[in-house]
Amino acid sequence: MDLLNTLVDKGLRRELPTRDEALAVLATSDDDLLDVVAAAGKVRRHWFGRRVKLNYLVNLKSGLCPEDCSYCSQRLGSTAGILKYTWLKPDQASDAAAAGVAGGAKRVCLVASGRGPTDRDVDRVSETIRAIKEGNEGVEVCACLGLLSDGQAERLREAGADAYNHNLNTSEATYGEITTTHTYEDRVDTVQKAHAAGLSACSGLIAGMGETDEDLVDVVFSLRELDPDSVPVNFLIPFEGTPLGKEWNLTPQRCLRILAMTRFVCPDVEVRIAGGREVHLRTMQPLALHLANSIFLGDYLTSEGQAGKADLEMIADAGFEVEGTDQVTLPEHRAAGGCHDGGGVCGSGGGACGPGEEPQVAGSSTGGEPRTDLVAVRRRGAGTDLAPNA
Repeated sequence: MDLLNTLVDKGLRRELPTRDEALAVLATSDDDLLDVVAAAGKVRRHWFGRRVKLNYLVNLKSGLCPEDCSYCSQRLGSTAGILKYTWLKPDQASDAAAAGVAGGAKRVCLVASGRGPTDRDVDRVSETIRAIKEGNEGVEVCACLGLLSDGQAERLREAGADAYNHNLNTSEATYGEITTTHTYEDRVDTVQKAHAAGLSACSGLIAGMGETDEDLVDVVFSLRELDPDSVPVNFLIPFEGTPLGKEWNLTPQRCLRILAMTRFVCPDVEVRIAGGREVHLRTMQPLALHLANSIFLGDYLTSEGQAGKADLEMIADAGFEVEGTDQVTLPEHRAAGGCHDGGGVCGSGGGACGPGEEPQVAGSSTGGEPRTDLVAVRRRGAGTDLAPNA
């Protein structure tokens, strides 16, 4: 297929595809899906070999968020039966992080619900970062605390943070339809603050809420322009009790196309399969490793993932290897450009954003029967007395 040959050549040169080329990837037929995966896989292997970076989420503060993001189980007004607790103490967070590191995680992602941290919250998280670094030699730490005020990114960097995550989630044109309590521009500003402070910037998207192909291409092109080191691709986890709890628009095939398009647009960036891979990719997860070079190990913020042991077995069985702490994630030209060792990504283990029902487009397929049995609320790990999944 001429399209795929063109996209591989551009990916190896780090050249931006055209919008029409990116849209064409999303519109490919199921008959061509393996060709799409193979083509994007060539780009992935050129820049990242067969390494898979493991990252581990620690939910520092769960639920009771004043923001109204429609996809989130922690949002204002959510009736989802998730765990709710206030800030973990630094030693509790460090213990949770240690479980992930022992399971093979190279990076720990510290996430807290809320609009953004107060200065006191930054002090608290800084203490937590130091505790994790002291107890786990070589571990990278990414913070995801919401919108940042002036000077806060610098303070996190001084405390030892390696990266900061804040996702764009969806296209600028449709952002106001999923959130009213902050703006798309607020999110861009926070990513830029992290960049300016010398943190490895991480920003991604959430798919699966009926957004159009044009919306998906818009947000991935915006991310390319924003130039984060890492792009997490989340797939909506439709929690009952949220406005989007009945949105089931994804198939494994569509998820693979979205990941492939992201890889072609962001060829030399860490692409992460984030929340929802077990729900929507299901038995096709190993194929997705040919597109993305990073995953979360174990559970997400408010939902359970597959067993950490199963993640490790999947990676090995698919012919990939877990990236070690002595290996640099990013290609040399990116790692040398002021990014931290390896770059990285963390992101919410949650949903998506979009205007409503997804229109049928040529070559695309929409979701089948809802798999509510695959949406399991996290009941172990941080905030509980039970051992974490790692």
